[in-house]
Amino acid sequence: MSWLSNVRTKIASITKRETPDNLWHKCKKCEAMVFLKEYEDNMHICPKCEHHGRIGAKLRFAQILDENSWEKLPSVKVQEDPLKFKDQKKYTERLKAARAKTEEDDAFVNVFGTIDGHKCVVGVQDFAFMGGSMGLALGEAFVAGARRAIAEQCPFICFTASGGARMQEGTLSLMQMPKTTVAISMMREAGVPYIVVLTDPTSGGVMAAYAMLGDIQIAEPDATLAFTGRRVIENTIRAKLPDDFQTSEYYFDHGMLDKVVHRKELRTELARIMDYLMAWKGAA
Repeated sequence: MSWLSNVRTKIASITKRETPDNLWHKCKKCEAMVFLKEYEDNMHICPKCEHHGRIGAKLRFAQILDENSWEKLPSVKVQEDPLKFKDQKKYTERLKAARAKTEEDDAFVNVFGTIDGHKCVVGVQDFAFMGGSMGLALGEAFVAGARRAIAEQCPFICFTASGGARMQEGTLSLMQMPKTTVAISMMREAGVPYIVVLTDPTSGGVMAAYAMLGDIQIAEPDATLAFTGRRVIENTIRAKLPDDFQTSEYYFDHGMLDKVVHRKELRTELARIMDYLMAWKGAA
C-alpha cells in the first residue's frame, strides 16, 4: 500500500469515528436534511416545512404535561397470544421485539397528571409499537384510562396513531371497537370530557371507533387520517380524489374536526379547553 493510500485510509477511519450515523434527520415530507439536535429541540417538527414527525408516548407526555406532575398507570394484563398466531414470525416474537424497541408493554400507555394545573388522564397510542395496532391490551388500557378519569372526575385525553386492528388477534381485535365505545358512553354519563388528538397516521378500525367519538376533536397539522386507503377509494368510486384528501385540513374544512393545532400550541390549547369544559364543576 502506498503512503497516499495509507493516509486516505486513516483519514476515512478518523472521519467515520468522529461523525455519528445519527447526526442528521431527513424530513419525510420535504426531504430536507436537518441536524438531529435542531429537529429534536424543535419538538420533532421540521424547521423547513413544519412537518410534524411521529413521536412516542414518553416524548408526548414530556411535551404536554406539567413537569413532575404525572404518574404512569399500571399496565393491564391480558392473554398475549389468544390465537397462537404465526406468520413469518410468531406473534409472541413480534411482541417481544416491539417491547424492546419502545420499552412499553403495548401500544397504548396511560398517565394521570396535570396540564397547566388541570387534572387529566392522558392516553397515548404509539405507532412504533406494531403500528399502534388495536388489540386486547389496547382495549383494556383504554377502558382503564376511562375508569381512572371517571374516578378522578377529570378529562380523558387520547392521542391516536394507528394503522388499525391487530391482525394477529383476529376478531378479538375488532371487539375492542364496541368495548372502547362503551367506555366513552360511561364517561359521558359521568360528565367526564373525552378529548381526542389525532396524529399521523390514524386509520382503520381505530379511525372508525374511539378516534372519532370525542367531545372535542383536534388534530395535528397535515396528519393522514383515514378509514381505508386512498387508492382503494379511487378504484371503487372511479374518480380522482383531491390532493389534500384524508388530511387534517381536509377533515377540518368538511366539519369533522373542531380544530387543527400546531404541536407547539397544543399544551396551551388543551389547558384552555379543559378550563372551559370543567368550569361548571368548579375546577377552573
